[in-house]
Amino acid sequence: MQKLQNYINGQWISGTDDGELLADASTGEVIASASTAGLDFGSMLAYGRTTGGKILRRMTFQQRGLMLKSLALYLLERKEKYYKLSYQTGATKVDSWIDIEGGIGNLFANASLRRKFPDEPYYVDGDYAPLSKSGSFIGHHIMVPKQGVAIHINAFNFPIWGMLEKIAVNLLAGTPSVVKPATLTSYLTEAMVRDIVASGILPEGSLQLLCGSARNILDHVESQDVVTFTGSASTGRMLKAHPRIISEAVPFNMEADSLNCSVLGTDAAPGTEEFDIFIKEIRKEITVKCGQKCTAVRRIIVPEKFLGDVQSALVKALSQTTIGDPRVEGVRMGALAGRTQLKEVQEKIRLLAQNAETLYGNPNDVEIIGGSKEKGAFISPVLLLQMNPFKHTEAHEIEAFGPVSTIMPYTSTDEAVELSKMGKGSLCSSIITHDNAVAREYTLGAASHHGRILVLNRDCAKESTGHGSPMPLLVHGGPGRAGGGEEMGGMRGVLHYMQRCAIQGSPSTITEITRVYQPGAEFKDPGVHLFRKYFEDLQVGETVITHKRTVTDSDIVNFANVSWDHFYAHTDATSLDGTIFTQRVAHGYFVLSAAAGLFVDPGKGPVLLNYGLEECRFTKPVYAGMTIGVRLTVKEKVSQEKKNEEDIAKGIVKFMVDVYDETGETVAIATILTMVKKRNQE
Repeated sequence: MQKLQNYINGQWISGTDDGELLADASTGEVIASASTAGLDFGSMLAYGRTTGGKILRRMTFQQRGLMLKSLALYLLERKEKYYKLSYQTGATKVDSWIDIEGGIGNLFANASLRRKFPDEPYYVDGDYAPLSKSGSFIGHHIMVPKQGVAIHINAFNFPIWGMLEKIAVNLLAGTPSVVKPATLTSYLTEAMVRDIVASGILPEGSLQLLCGSARNILDHVESQDVVTFTGSASTGRMLKAHPRIISEAVPFNMEADSLNCSVLGTDAAPGTEEFDIFIKEIRKEITVKCGQKCTAVRRIIVPEKFLGDVQSALVKALSQTTIGDPRVEGVRMGALAGRTQLKEVQEKIRLLAQNAETLYGNPNDVEIIGGSKEKGAFISPVLLLQMNPFKHTEAHEIEAFGPVSTIMPYTSTDEAVELSKMGKGSLCSSIITHDNAVAREYTLGAASHHGRILVLNRDCAKESTGHGSPMPLLVHGGPGRAGGGEEMGGMRGVLHYMQRCAIQGSPSTITEITRVYQPGAEFKDPGVHLFRKYFEDLQVGETVITHKRTVTDSDIVNFANVSWDHFYAHTDATSLDGTIFTQRVAHGYFVLSAAAGLFVDPGKGPVLLNYGLEECRFTKPVYAGMTIGVRLTVKEKVSQEKKNEEDIAKGIVKFMVDVYDETGETVAIATILTMVKKRNQE
């Protein structure tokens, strides 16, 4: 029997007692023990803050993102070893794929987010705020990594995905983590963490692991720490109310199991593609991971007129599910994670069935292939029918965390919305409909009570990730019973581990702090034209002030002919009554084109190409006879990594293009994105 170890303070350590015994979910065979007895949680958190945190905070977003990419590639090469262990949790090959490769995919997704952040350790948030009449005093917001530890208390159902989806976000933000997986399946988490540590890809102290009880770890949290929890709502509320969490104002993100629902639209009659999609999706949500998903469908809300058809179709679909040891060929649904979970699910089914009809399944008896009925944690899918869901509310209040779901009828979309909200907040809902008016009515009515809504139909079903799959770039969480938290969500999730700070000062000072040029800041003399300088040599604030050009009537006419833009304001002076224009106005895009002619240095140099335009505004009409010039300023620099050895080393330079007239007033302003070669090609 394996004795699991904890990874703290840079070393693998066993607990000082025999610990908790962990069993194979299918056979009941004891496979490991886990303990945290004798560990110093206070020193563990301090080690993360002082060792891992200091290194991560010095790294830029680009470096952190590349670190995640390297880790994902490393783990993907070793994925097969995790599948072998995952079978012991009762998970099938498909279940394990969600956990293992879904988790690694989360690393890849968050690694790609580096492109949305600067090549700096911090993030400049939003636009600047002018705070004075003359513009000499402005404000902005920056976000810096919190100087604490992210403590992740995870659930037993996804021992790998649960860890990777959380640490990917906090590591990209520059915050170290302590992972506390549920003890029941922690042997799988431990196996992966051993590989992560051995890889040397993560800085020492950036990831620590506890395989047994978390005991009093929250007694040691500080104000810069962040705690996340995934599990039951009751346990989450208890942890959230911990005196130390309250006194230190520690951010607490809770993702709790919830009574998620799926709605069949009134247009999705039997025989339609949507009806078949609905049955397939519900069957999957009941049986995948043996129903042990925080996002699984617990309430099936269907039009009253289709009730009999849905019952028949679902019973038929569920009856085709083969149950047993996931290592046996042909098994499609494995076991619950353990015997304790089995007893809990059986008790919840008993409560749900008090006022409901059982359409399919026997929670106390099931035919299996392989494994042990007596020692394993097998259970049949159970389908219930609640004909009066507004009167008998058990299905809206009690969750059986297994392959259990309740059908309930509705008579109108408004009624479906009300039933969905009776779960008092869930992680996700779905509606299967090909009627976009129904989809809109349901979504806008139900969105307040759900963290995510999937609209599924024939147009997206083939590529849809399904009701139960949270995605890295979208938020995962929900209001009310679901915990009120949000995790993942792309950039939103990363910023959860950072501190937003308002900064105030002169434009020049704020420019130096942020390394993003702020309007009104002093210009720096580049010495030569900006297009003659390599990426490393350019400095934020360096500005070229061009020579000037007078716009003519011929310019306006010729541009209209070349562009085929004959909008009346450019071509017909007799149609200007009642408009803001006093004469034919130059095309905005002509003004930008003319500006490019003024600021571009035509000779070959470090500038490789111009590939984009952002924040373009035309702020004042330009008429024939007006004279324009350009102030071209280095606004921001973002380094890029080389894709391969043959790739050119380069970075993206954002130039502010300020086009002004003879009065000095801005007539157009834009940001151009330019790819610039680096001097150092290694």
